[in-house]
Amino acid sequence: MKKLVIVESPAKAKTIEKFLGPEYRVEASYGHVRDLPKNAKEMPEARRKEPWADFGVDVDNGFKPHYVVPPDSKRRIEQLKKLVPRASELLLATDEDREGESISWHVMELVTSGRKSSIPVRRIVFHEITKPAVEAALAAPRDLDMRLVEAQEARRILDRLYGYSLSPVLWKKVRRGLSAGRVQSVALRLVVDRERERWRFKVAEYWRVKARLAVPAEAAPGEDEDREFAADLVKVGDKRVAGSSDFDAATGKAKAGSRALVLDEKTARSVVVDCLSADAIPWRVASVATKPARKTPPPPFTTSTLQQAASNRLRMSPKRTMRIAQQLYEGVALGGGDREGLVTYMRTDSVTLSRKALGDAKRHVVRAYGAEYHKTRQYKTKSKAAQEAHEAIRPTEVGRTPDQVARFLNKDQLALYRLVWSRTVASQMADARVERTTASLSATVQGVEHVFQARGTVVRFDGFLKVWAERGRKDDPRLPSMAEGAEIWPE
Repeated sequence: MKKLVIVESPAKAKTIEKFLGPEYRVEASYGHVRDLPKNAKEMPEARRKEPWADFGVDVDNGFKPHYVVPPDSKRRIEQLKKLVPRASELLLATDEDREGESISWHVMELVTSGRKSSIPVRRIVFHEITKPAVEAALAAPRDLDMRLVEAQEARRILDRLYGYSLSPVLWKKVRRGLSAGRVQSVALRLVVDRERERWRFKVAEYWRVKARLAVPAEAAPGEDEDREFAADLVKVGDKRVAGSSDFDAATGKAKAGSRALVLDEKTARSVVVDCLSADAIPWRVASVATKPARKTPPPPFTTSTLQQAASNRLRMSPKRTMRIAQQLYEGVALGGGDREGLVTYMRTDSVTLSRKALGDAKRHVVRAYGAEYHKTRQYKTKSKAAQEAHEAIRPTEVGRTPDQVARFLNKDQLALYRLVWSRTVASQMADARVERTTASLSATVQGVEHVFQARGTVVRFDGFLKVWAERGRKDDPRLPSMAEGAEIWPE
């Protein structure tokens, strides 16, 4: 008799069956096999007239859920039921999160149908689809964790109770087919509040002055290409120049008590004329301040940070990101035709890495970039609500670079794998060392000092930036060398 292993997807089933050998049979549940009814029509006839029938949750009896099996799942469950009597053991290997635990419980409830005493039922979990991970899971089976099952059930009930009354509003006001639940309900409230704030917002006009400057060639020898830079007007006389934070969003006027100078178009143009006059030129460097600083690499990806990075860098929607991540997790055919998972489980709120991953990352960084680029880091999730049941999202083999697997992946798969790989490797690299420079420049006209400010950054050691270039937060450009009292000329 074979041991029956039940996973969620058929693609995963085929990959795992190759790892396990002839003494196992691997089948797929095709996701959820039982759920709350879509409406009262799917409820048993005796319950259809209950006031809570459309929700499928008996709110008067401890919020008891009433589950139904969809037609497609009924056929699949009947097929699995026929296999159970011929199996020596039932191993539930659905995904290792609350949803997966719940699916395993529903599958067990349906396919054993009173046979619980005649066949052992065990739960196995793995966070990556590789042969070592699957073998390790088989060596350490456990019982179903009913706490996880009940947690998923509570979430599902909240989704139904909050979402079913709100979804029709979305269909009417936004677009049909949208669904709301415990998360979307709160998100919609935030969007509405923000939109009302936008309606109340009063537009205010203010002007800013930016100068293009250059250090004389004799003052910056050897820096012909870097002598030019930009600076912003920050002060006129003893008054600071106003920015957006100096205005009240509700009135569109300068905040009460603000002493900042608000420039209108006329005043701004007058400042430009004055600062370019013969009396003001050349400008002088009033001060130069340089401070060393460090940039620390971000932690490995969680589900939310992967979705954010994929959106910002790859223009992928969260749904598309998770679909591609699922493909990489379930396995891609590499050389020889065998499928193997390329990334770990992609639904996680943990930023921790296993000892194996830390060791693999160290070996790769030292070999590829040098020992000075490596630094072992073990991150811990800041959120108190984080489950941290799994690892962060990482490559199953850090030494398997994107270039090595590029010919086996499509464009989207390669882009997402490269993103995950780069983030993981960068998290185990040294800080980048930079110097931040702030220069104040003075143009004095008829006794009134106009102060401009320029900021710049110089990278002294790139560290993790070698593999993870920062996006969305542009560093200030490099400034040319300049000394206090030096003459500076407007372009």
